[in-house]
Formats: sequence, structure tokens, C-alpha cells
Amino acid sequence: MKKRPEILVVDDEDIVRESLCEWLSSVGYNVITASSGEEALLIIREKKIKIMLTDLVMPGMKGIELMKRAKKIVPTISTVIITAYGTIRTAITAIREGAYDFIEKPFCPEKVELLIKNLVEHQNLIEENISLRRRIENRYQFEGIIAKSPKMLKIFELIKMVAPTSATVLIIGKTGTGKEVIARAIHHQSQRRNKTFIATSCASLPESLLESELFGHEKGSFTGAVGRKKGKFEAGDKGTLFLDEIGEINENTQIHLLRALEEKKITRVGGNEEIDVDVRVIAATNKNLKTMVNEGKFREDLYYRLNVVNIELPTLKERREDILPLAEHFLKTYSEENNKSIKNFSPEVVEFMLNYSWPGNVRELENMIERGVILSMKNEISLAELPQDIIHPTPTEGKTIETVIKNHILNVLEETGGNISKASEILGIRRTTLYNKLKKYNYTVNKLDI
Repeated sequence: MKKRPEILVVDDEDIVRESLCEWLSSVGYNVITASSGEEALLIIREKKIKIMLTDLVMPGMKGIELMKRAKKIVPTISTVIITAYGTIRTAITAIREGAYDFIEKPFCPEKVELLIKNLVEHQNLIEENISLRRRIENRYQFEGIIAKSPKMLKIFELIKMVAPTSATVLIIGKTGTGKEVIARAIHHQSQRRNKTFIATSCASLPESLLESELFGHEKGSFTGAVGRKKGKFEAGDKGTLFLDEIGEINENTQIHLLRALEEKKITRVGGNEEIDVDVRVIAATNKNLKTMVNEGKFREDLYYRLNVVNIELPTLKERREDILPLAEHFLKTYSEENNKSIKNFSPEVVEFMLNYSWPGNVRELENMIERGVILSMKNEISLAELPQDIIHPTPTEGKTIETVIKNHILNVLEETGGNISKASEILGIRRTTLYNKLKKYNYTVNKLDI
């Protein structure tokens, strides 16, 4: 049997407080009284009161003001307004402001008891809903990752098993599937959680600078090396190093990386000193490294050293159960970020999201929701706020499929400020493929951005 909640009675008249306290105590409730709004707030703050009966008109703080301030302390508090004859209109206003109900003086004990009984049931329902919501959130969230699809739930279990170990992990997944998010989840579940997590894209730097970025360099080791610099392995000592796009590293870097993993030692570029490092490496790729090994493009020994534990992420279209929970999460996030109160998607948007192929995966979904929030002027996102060349991909009169593709690519490029890497991630294609298409469109590309 559930314990009956404490009830706070607030009234400046002694006889009212005493009468209500006696009636409610006689039927088993624990009643606390206060003679003013100020006193009531102190009690609410201390005891986290969930049910309050307060007089509408009192010296100092009035009942409606007390109700509003109480909700800031305990958002789920339910308030019953006590009114005298002739203040019914004000009581109705109080209900519009959020009061549960009102009772009139003089009281009918049976009516008061029935009202409180209904109010307790109402509070129990609120608490059950909160508890259910928390259970759902715990089930569908893991280290900030929202998912309920069987494939992702299996990955959550795998993360729990591998995280406490020191094993190297290889995450495989297409662009936008959330490889770095998974890597961070592993780190946060590990014994290294209080140490540094460093993420590096192996494709974001020229080959000549990648080794310096990973292993550091000595002063004068190459043009521009004006001083000694620590690399990611040294900076991440005792922590976790996430190496994204591991398939992009050249053979020389592969050799040095293998040594770092096997011997836990590195040598800075241009240096001779061996430096001990204790770093857990999590690598990620959207390529088939086994195929690259067979083609002689990736060292077999490094592949097996990285692939101690393999996590293969599904595309968004392979986990369609997660589309709407993810979309609702992004809607809430970007609505709050942009100070908007957008709560819903139109039925047409929901249908579109469930049927779209999502070539850019979760990242494309997130970008689309953010765009919709920014453009929407209502309390819901409609198809009008989404990219029209994706909503209506069929060529219109005078347009070819290639024209539609070209326009979509150029629009994404414009939204990313000309950033080739970001645009390729959103589009779900390789940077070299995007570069070749832009070259075909006579779009000038700075090769440093490739």
C-alpha cells in the first residue's frame, strides 16, 4: 500500500487551518500547516510537498502567487485554492493559472475528503508517468545514444563488455552513423573515464603532417617545426585516443602506429628518444579494411592489432525503429537551443522520415531537424521547412536527375561554407568522389580542403 502524501494547508485564519487539519488527519493524512505564503515556501522547499491547499486572499503573498512560486520549487505540486463567497471568478482564474481545483468556505467535510482523494490519485498518476518515462529513457538511452532497435541494443551490450578492458576496438560504419559517439561511450564506461579523450581524423591532415600530429616532433625536424611538440599519443597518456578514418593513413604511419600499439612506445618525428605511452586506441573507418589488406593497401598485422574487438554500426535505414526517437530528441535539443517551442512534426514529415533512405544517416537527420527548427514559424515542422530537393527528388520539367543531384550537392556545400569534409559527411560520399563531381561542375575547390 502506498504511503499517503503530506498535505500542506495554508491560511491566515487559525480556525480554517485547524478545521482542515482535523478533518484530513482523521482520515489518515499527514497534515502540515502554515499561516502565510512565506512560511509555506520554506516548508515546500524543505519537505518537497506535492499537495497544497491555500487560501486565495491572505495578507502579504496571495494564493495565486504562492502557487506559482511553489511550482518553481516542486514542478509537480498540485494546488487547491480555498475561496470565500464572492471570489469564485478569481478562483476560476486560479485554475486557468494552473490550480487543480478550488473549494468554498464554509467547507463540507465529505467534499473536501473526496477532493483530496481524487487529488492523491492524480499525484500518483503523475509520479507513475514520470517513473515510466525514466524507465523508457533508461532503456532507449545509453551514454547519450538514443536507440531501441535490436541492432543498437546489442551494440550497447557489447560496449558494456568491452569498455572495462584494455582491448583495442575497431568501429566500422558509414559516414554519419555515429562512430565517434560510440567511441566516447566506450571511454565513459571504461576505467579511463576520468582521463583525456582525444579524437583525431586521420584524413583531415596531409600525410606529411599526420605523423607529427600523432607522435609529435622535435624542433627543426621539418620546415615550420620551430619548437618541440607533443603528439596525440603523449597528450592522451592514460586516456583514450580515437583515430577516425584509419584507412586513410599511409604505410609509414601504419608502421609507427603498429609499434605504438604493440610496444606502447613512440618516437617523435626528428627525434631518437623512445617515449612510453599508455593509451587505449579506438579506431574507426567507413572502408573495408580486410579488402584493403588483400589489395596490399593496409598492413595485415596492423589490421589484426586494431581489430581485437569489432563493432559494426548499422545505417539509419537499417535501424528505422530509431528514426522517430532520434528526431524527437533533435527537435527538443534544437528547439531549446533556438528558444522556440516546436513540439511536433506534421504527419507528412513523419511519413517522409520513416520512408526516406537517409544516405547521410544520423548526421543527415540531425541537420535536417535543425534546419526545420530554424525555419519553422509554427509549433510544428512541416514539409515546407525541409530541403525541397530531397522531399521532391523527381526531376521537374526541364530538369534531369543529374541536375537535381548537382543542385543538392551545391546546396549542401553552401550550407557548410564550402567545407568539403563536412559536405561529404552529410552527403554520405567520399571526399574524393565529391571533389570529382565538383570538378565536373566547374566548381573551384581549394585542394587544401580536400
